[in-house]
Amino acid sequence: MSASITPSQTVGPFFGVGLPFEKGEQIVPAGSAGSIRIEGQVLDGHGDPVPDALLEVWQPETTGLGRCRTDAEGAFNFVTVKPGPSPAPDGQLQAPHLNVTVFARGLLRHLVTRMYFPDEAAANRADPVLNLVEPERRSTLVAREDGGVLRFDIQLQGERETVFFVI
Repeated sequence: MSASITPSQTVGPFFGVGLPFEKGEQIVPAGSAGSIRIEGQVLDGHGDPVPDALLEVWQPETTGLGRCRTDAEGAFNFVTVKPGPSPAPDGQLQAPHLNVTVFARGLLRHLVTRMYFPDEAAANRADPVLNLVEPERRSTLVAREDGGVLRFDIQLQGERETVFFVI
């Protein structure tokens, strides 16, 4: 008997039991030294909000994990601290970034992406992973400053589709 791969199932919708956890979007308490707020929306291929997605963020070299559901407008937010550079498997330094996982209805598998910081232009230019991405698409991975918060929208499909990675 040979083993075969089990086909994927779509993920979601998510139920409020177990997946989100109280203050899951607060990796550090708001107002903590060095804390930053990240806000964004998850949008479908038509630019419409995805109201029932679940996002997780984590940083290399730490145990901080955040989890947030999107609201009716597809909006999410996290409070965290900016990570430092982290080593890549080949020994190069990676620019500070957050790892982001997106779960949503209609997806056969979760999506994995990164959020880079806009004030790290030199580190971003040297980042070995970001340099694998076509130059015209790199901006989909860099948050933007927006009135004291970092704005990071995730577009699931379409012309401004966020770059997702296969892991």
